[in-house]
This record gives sequence, C-alpha cells and structure tokens, in this order.
Amino acid sequence: MSENWKSRTKLVHGGTRRSQYNEVSESIFLTQGFVYDTAEQAEARFVEIGEDEFIYARYGNPTVAMFENRIAMLEGAEDAFATASGMAAVSGALTSLLKAGDHIVSAKALFGSCLYIVESILARYGVEVSFVDGTDLDQWRAAVRSDTKAVFFESMSNPTLEVIDVAAVAEIAHAVGATVVVDNVFSTPVFSDAIAQGADLVIYSATKHIDGQGRALGGVILGSKELIRGTVEPYMKHTGGAMSPFTAWVMLKGLETIDLRVKAQAESALKIAKHFEGHAALERTIYPGLDSHAQNALVQTQLGGNGGTVLSLDLKGGKEVAFKFCNALTIPVISNNLGDAKSIATHPATTTHQRLSDEQKDDLGITPGLVRFSVGLEDVDDLIADLTQALEAAQR
Repeated sequence: MSENWKSRTKLVHGGTRRSQYNEVSESIFLTQGFVYDTAEQAEARFVEIGEDEFIYARYGNPTVAMFENRIAMLEGAEDAFATASGMAAVSGALTSLLKAGDHIVSAKALFGSCLYIVESILARYGVEVSFVDGTDLDQWRAAVRSDTKAVFFESMSNPTLEVIDVAAVAEIAHAVGATVVVDNVFSTPVFSDAIAQGADLVIYSATKHIDGQGRALGGVILGSKELIRGTVEPYMKHTGGAMSPFTAWVMLKGLETIDLRVKAQAESALKIAKHFEGHAALERTIYPGLDSHAQNALVQTQLGGNGGTVLSLDLKGGKEVAFKFCNALTIPVISNNLGDAKSIATHPATTTHQRLSDEQKDDLGITPGLVRFSVGLEDVDDLIADLTQALEAAQR
C-alpha cells in the first residue's frame, strides 16, 4: 500500500513504528542499549539482526530507523543510514568506500569541509584524487579511468549554484564500475530524483532543509541495501557517527512539512532572483531557476524546473560593500546555515569557503562581493523590500 503513496503522504506516515500505546506522534526511544530475554537471544542477535530488532544505539534505534525508512521512501532508495551531521555522512560515505591506492574523481566546486575531506583527508591516507569542472562532461570523461573507484560531486554547488548532470556523470562512472556519490543538499530531496538518475549513494545534511528550523545537526546516506548495510553501516557503526534518537525525532517532524516549506521557499527565491536580476548594484544574480543561468535547461529536466531555495548576489564593490549589505538587512539573519525557515545571508569568501586560497576562490567564482542568500518562509514582498533597502544602504 505505502509504495503507492504520493510524496506528502510518505513524509507524514512513512516508516512509522508505534509502541503498545499507539501514540500519534512518533516515540523517542532514548536508550543506548536493549535488553534480551535470554543469553541465547543475545547470542543470536549478534549473529543476525532481525528487521525489527536492535542491539545498541550506535548500530540502530527504533526512532532512528523511522527516520531512515521515511527519508528512503521519499528518495526512492532501498535503504538509508542516519548520521550525526552532514559532514559525518560525507566522510562516512567516502571513507567506507575507499582505501589506499584507490582513485576518485571529484568536482572542484565543493563546500569547504567537503573539499577538506577529499583534498586533505583522503589524500593523506593514500587515495588519489583528480579534480574536474563538474559541469564539463569532457573533463569527467578524461579524468575517469578504468581503475576509478568513485566519483563525487555536489549536484548543485555551494555557493555559485552550478548544476551538474547527474545522469550523464553516472553513465561515465558506471562504464568503468565506479560508484557515484552525490551531495544533494542544494537540490533537496523534494526536487531531486538522483537515485533514479543514476546516483549510487546520495548524501544530505539533514541540518538544512530536512530539519528546516535550525534545531539540530544531522545527516543521512541513502542507496541500495547492499551499499548501505554492506559498506556504509560497518564503517559507521564502528566509528561512531550515528544519529541520536532525539535528533531523529526532530528530523521526523521536519520531514512532515519539508515539501510545503521547500516549495514555498523556492517560489520566493525565484521571485527574488527575477526582481534583482540586472540590478545596477549587482555584478550578477545567480539562481538556477533563471533563464539566464548556464544550466537552466538541465534544471528543467533534472529538477523539474525548480531552482532550489538559495540564490547568490554578487555585489559591485567587493567585500566592503557586501559587508555593508549584510549589516543593513533587518529581516534575514547573518549566519552560515541554509534551508532554514528564517532567511540567511552568508559571505562565503570569509566564512564557509575562507580556507580556500585566493586562486581557488577566483577559479570557483567566489568573489569578495558574493553573498549567498538562503530564502526562508517570510513574506516574499517583505524580503524584496528589505534586500532593496540594504542594497541602497551598501552603496552609500
């Protein structure tokens, strides 16, 4: 029955496990361990865990399992493993797959911490890394080798919002047997269909749109049961990156409204981007939903025409003007998260991507004047008015 449900129904009811009390809201099982009736039962469970059996919270928990089942239903994945943070998901997925001597091809446009994992951590342990312009399929074809173990990219890059062709890169990678790992945060689980498009592992920072209200850190890795339980889970459960039961409950509550929130935020983001495109104070307005965006045609096919909840404004005058703009905002907050109910302004060059060299920032288009704007749930006319006055204040 549940496999025929539409997305919003899955987001409210998917994966629910009720206790003997038949509660309406999901229960939080705040326990680190589980009791066995006999020593023989304990022995049997450590040999093989049944579908509704648990050993230790680092291995699994009923509340966490509800979140994993629900997000997997939404994503169209066979299974999922919930993690302590989005970066625990990124590092866990990549490290569980790779060993010394392996080769990985990665898009060069990555969030600062993701770049650190790929460029520093994996390389430190003997993994060979090749970087490419993720939007250039010829570069993927040239970089992927017969011994390439995996490819990794953000389906929509942070903060310059380049969109990578998931299906095309997956075809290139699968031709040599490489695993396709996609960080899908900016595309969101509402708009993306990355599993169907060829991704083998899909990663989300649940801290972003899934929670959507700035309450908790979390992450999730989704894919086939073979990859999740055979590759990811053994690494994650022994290294300790599991999600807590309380966090899982928060994320379950977030999933109930994510479809409504993300669609409303994306609608506002498009209105804001259209309003400010060509503004005299801006070098450029970056939003994948705009016709002027370099990958807008791909957005139509890969994301159903939805450009996401984030846009970037590149202000003339560099860092000084960008800071004046951020400081003049009265509704959005200055922070470094995204996907929140509150609109958030971020200056990537000095925060999320500050560890990159000036050469790397220039190469990625992260200019001193670039401000990433995560659109919240406020009235869009209020946001446009506030952004307008902040742009005027920044020019004084």
